[in-house]
Amino acid sequence: MIITADDFGLSESVNAAIETAHRRGILSAASLMIGGPAAADAVARARALPTLRVGLHIVLVDGAPVTDPADIPDLVDRNGQLRNDLLAYSVRIAGSPSVRRQIAKEITAQFDAYRATGLALDHVNTHRHFHLNPFVTEAILRIGARYGMRSLRVPVEPWRIIAAIDPQTQRRAGRIVAPWAACLRRRVRRAGLMAPDAVFGLAWSGAMTRERLAALLRRLPPGLVEIYLHPGMTGNFAGAAPGYRYADEFAALCDADCIAAVGRSGRATGGYADTMT
Repeated sequence: MIITADDFGLSESVNAAIETAHRRGILSAASLMIGGPAAADAVARARALPTLRVGLHIVLVDGAPVTDPADIPDLVDRNGQLRNDLLAYSVRIAGSPSVRRQIAKEITAQFDAYRATGLALDHVNTHRHFHLNPFVTEAILRIGARYGMRSLRVPVEPWRIIAAIDPQTQRRAGRIVAPWAACLRRRVRRAGLMAPDAVFGLAWSGAMTRERLAALLRRLPPGLVEIYLHPGMTGNFAGAAPGYRYADEFAALCDADCIAAVGRSGRATGGYADTMT
């Protein structure tokens, strides 16, 4: 079982929560925004946490690029930030070889920056699951192979478990993501990479409370399972996603009932690399 925090490097609030949840709670992995405002602080903390498995959280939307914005003009807005109009953006990627070359340039720059940290590359995933776009998938698989990428998150979330825990949960994102995720998993595994059998975090993104997390830990499906969260000491920081309950997700990771549920599950926690040894 892999219990991951995304957005490592987004802020010092997030970084501090990740460090504390690993030291005192059940957090076993983190996904680093290498171009994030607090990336240097995240890297320093990761170096002091040898048992925290760290991977690359590729940001192609809704964030700062690593590449000079002048070199990727079709990927950024007038402020030099990566675009956030996902539908129009995806259409541009599909229709323009030039845009796809810019995507590849930014992905390569992020892998380069991650390698420069000296941290082991446990896994790769993307901000807002943008690698569900098949053109982005192709670029990540091709480029990641040069950097030793061995695993890629695929957000295949078993809906029956979610509905059994909270029948009021809406499946809006899940209905859109599910067919793309199934195709992505086949493609990833054909490439010889590891992909989890189940991933939880999509339906309750930003709202993985201690009650929901404990319930998930009591209903784990067979196989390799990843649960991802977005912890923060507070939600009061620049770049915080509106409505995300950062402090509640942090509390869930350190909650006594959740810690006990991991123990009762009989499953080891770690990163993707720990399942390969």
